[in-house]
This record gives sequence, structure tokens and C-alpha cells, in this order.
Amino acid sequence: MLRLTELKLPLDHPPAALRAAILQRLGLADDDLVGFSIFKRSYDARKKHALLMVYAVDVEVRDEAALLKKFRDDRHLAPTPDMAYQFVGRAPENPTERPLVVGFGPCGIFAALVLAQMGFKPIVLERGKAVRERTQDTWGLWRRHVLNPESNVQFGEGGAGTFSDGKLYSQIKDPRHLGRKVLTEFVKAGAPEEILYVSKPHIGTFRLVGMVEAMRHEIESLGGEIRFQQRVTDVLIEEGPDGKRIGGVTLASGETLKSRHVILALGHSARDTFEMLHARGVTMEAKPFSVGFRIEHPQSLIDRARLGPNAGNPQLGAADYKLVHHAKNGRTVYSFCMCPGGTVVAAASEPGCVVTNGMSQYSRNERNANAGIVVGITPADFPGDDPLAGIALQRRLEARAFELGGGNYDAPAQLVGDFIEGKPSTQLGSVEPSYQPGVHLTDLASCLPDYAIEAIREALPAFDRQIKGFAMKDAVLTGVETRTSSPLRITRDDDCRSVNVKGLYPAGEGAGYAGGILSAGVDGIRVAEAVAKQMLGEA
Repeated sequence: MLRLTELKLPLDHPPAALRAAILQRLGLADDDLVGFSIFKRSYDARKKHALLMVYAVDVEVRDEAALLKKFRDDRHLAPTPDMAYQFVGRAPENPTERPLVVGFGPCGIFAALVLAQMGFKPIVLERGKAVRERTQDTWGLWRRHVLNPESNVQFGEGGAGTFSDGKLYSQIKDPRHLGRKVLTEFVKAGAPEEILYVSKPHIGTFRLVGMVEAMRHEIESLGGEIRFQQRVTDVLIEEGPDGKRIGGVTLASGETLKSRHVILALGHSARDTFEMLHARGVTMEAKPFSVGFRIEHPQSLIDRARLGPNAGNPQLGAADYKLVHHAKNGRTVYSFCMCPGGTVVAAASEPGCVVTNGMSQYSRNERNANAGIVVGITPADFPGDDPLAGIALQRRLEARAFELGGGNYDAPAQLVGDFIEGKPSTQLGSVEPSYQPGVHLTDLASCLPDYAIEAIREALPAFDRQIKGFAMKDAVLTGVETRTSSPLRITRDDDCRSVNVKGLYPAGEGAGYAGGILSAGVDGIRVAEAVAKQMLGEA
């Protein structure tokens, strides 16, 4: 099999045109092309009036060697890499120890799944509820202003990714094609097969719910165990001749579970757990993250700006964007987690705090587009050397947003025109905010540090020069976006182990090693492999 890349065709080409293009590109007779499959499909919208579909295809030909020789100087033709996943080992029939996985978001799911597929029968501890019950609790905040601190957008089966756009693409280096393993497992669990080949795959919230359940059932069928509403309140760290070693965990119920191999697949909202780990001496450090607002525009505006006359074409779907601006004050402002045809959601996990996030369904057919407009901050912005300082900053900003929103989980909001001019908003315009339970119009200037406000005010008109209408006066800003990534990193070595506690494996977004569903799943696989190798080496 050979992979041919950068094959370009007009947007509305007939299906037969793809085979014809392969034949022409490779100079083959029809009989010489045994078959082909699409590996990747994307589009090139740089010329809006002549938009092109771009394909990477895997082709089977009669004489591969001759074709490779003929195109030996063509970087767009090469042997198809082997992307099949290979397990690193197999557990003994009756393992004497079961690894623990703390957290059942994308990272924890894949760590547990791969461990279970290798026969290690992991025990998963998830502080939140199963996904169906969790969904009901989440709607409690969105519809009734009632927050459950243990069951919400952040906590529960599936993690924060369940209530998101369900994006499945990442810029991580992935030489072993572990991302393909993630996508393959998702398809097996009910995701549409197109996620295997579209350039920016997504699933959407409703589909993720069923998929998460299917993957849980597979883990259980392989001997794994998932325990919901089991919050880890302490770690048992033993002092030995070769340093500290994990011995197990203590739950909020008082129960102790012994294990010498514990994966910490925490989401980055597990602040109380980070505080506990810090108190127990687990090495961690502050890291950069970003804060800002959600912005909403009519999706039709984004479609027209990005796709021109092709706006609305069903092959393209709702258009997205990615924007970056380097402000005069040295700050970088960028769009984050852009959700075409989606909604802004209440994502708080602590009482007295307001947090926003973006979500969409697979169809992406809601009226508005939304994205985080966020400003990068670094540990240099925090006072002292406390690794938890970023968490303290997040809490202050979220508490201020709660106050400005009216103290009932409504979110503070402001029209873009008023924000740029520095005056409070009093009346909505043409853009109806999607945030539930509701918004309270105000002045957002006190929601973020002054440097962030200054940078965003400068960035919005700059973004308007790239997407006409981006700074439209009645576009809506909703505060605050603080959970962009983990504000700390639990440092680990090359074998994915804590640098100072043997047997403890920090993983995923919360530990500072992933950003999004795909990269979190990939990191879960990596850490599962590291645990398996260690356990097999000890057996």
C-alpha cells in the first residue's frame, strides 16, 4: 500500500473524479490501480471562489516497487506506514495486584481500557457520577441555577470532554500513531467512521455520552472495575530505602485501597486533589495557562467570512477559525476551543464561581459560533513560587465573575462594542447569548487582570481585519474562561512516573501533559503502557 498526499479536486467533484485524479497523478492505467481508500480529507479555502478539496489516499497498485522508483523524488508518495496498535505486553493469568486509575475522563478511560485489554483488570475511581446521571445534574445548573460540586461539566464519567465540541485533533507529535488507536476505539464505541479521515474530526456531546458508556462496558467485560462517586482524599506514601513509594489511596468514605501502581488521570479542575498531593510532598510546578472570555457571533457571519460563496455547502459544514494577536503589552491573545454552531455553557465546579466553556453537537447547527478569546499568562505573573498560585488566580477570577453575574450562576456579559469603548452594556443587540442559565449585562473590565483586558481590547479590532465582522458591536463576550489548561504540572520522568514518588503516574490534562480529548487519550495509552511494563518487570 502506498500513500499519496496533496491530491486536490474542486469542491463539488463527482465521486468518480477521485479515482480518475489518482490515475492521472500517478500515470496509471485503470487496471493498474487495484483499489484505494481515503486516509485524510480536508479543504483549502485560501481562494474562496475556487475552494478545493484536498485528499491523502492509500492506494493499492499492481507494481509498488516500480511506482516508488518512478516517483522516488516525489515527497507526496511513500509507503503507507503501519498504524496498527501493538500492545507492550500481557498480564499473567492471575495478577497479584490491580492498578488504580484515578479519574475517568478521556485520559483515564484510555488508560483503563488499554490496561484492561492487556489483562491487568484496573480499578477506576471517579469522583463524579455515571454519564447519564451526570447529565441530569449538569442540566440542574443550566436550567435551575443549582450546582452539584461533584457532578457537573468538569466531574463525572467522560470528563470535561463530554460537554464540549468533541474535537478529535491535536498538534502533538505522535510517531507511534497512538492517536489512530484513540480514533479506532471511538469508532468501535459508536463514533461516525468519518473521524478516521476528515482533517478536523469532531463528535459532539450527545454522541459522546453513548460512546463513553460503551467503552465503560468493554473495560468491565475485560475484568476492569469502575467505581463512581469515589473521591480520593489522600495518597498512601511509604518511605523506603530507595525513596518514596505509593502504597495506595484513601477515599472520602474512609476506605483504603492498596496498590503500588496508581495513575493520576485528574482533570485540571480537581483543585482539592492537587492541594492534597502538594501537602503530601508530590513534586509539582506552576505552568503557563490562559484566561479570557467566550465570544459569540452569528455562525452565518463566520461562514461568509471564511467560505465566501461556498458558505452553507453541506460538505464543509459550519466554518471555524483560529486567530492569534501579539499585543503591544507583550501578551498573546488567541482563539481557543472554537465551537462552530455551538453554545456557551456553564462549566463551574466550585460553589460561588462562574466558568464558561464551549459545546456543540455533531450537527453544529446552532445559531451562534463561539470561541474562547484568551490571554496567555505565565508563572511570572503569580506572586511567589507556590505551584498552586495559578489555581488561586483562577478562583479569584471565577468568584469575581460570579459576583458580577448576580451571584446566582448567571454569567457577566458585555457587547463587544461596549467592551472596546470601556462602557457597561445595558441592552443586547442582534446576537442572543446562548449561555444558560442566563447572562447579566455589565462591564467585564474587572473580570480579568488589567493586562489581559488591555490585550483583548487591542486584539478584537485586529481580528476583525482577518474575519470581517469579528468586532461587530453587538457580538457578545461572556465571562470568564479560565479552564483552558492545567495551571500546574505534576512532574514525571521519561517512564511517566512522578519524579519523587515511585509507582505514581501523573497523566493527562490535569497533570499538565495533554490538551484536549485526543491528546489526553494518547497520554492515557502511554501511561498505561508504562504501568504495564513496570508491573511485568516486577512480576
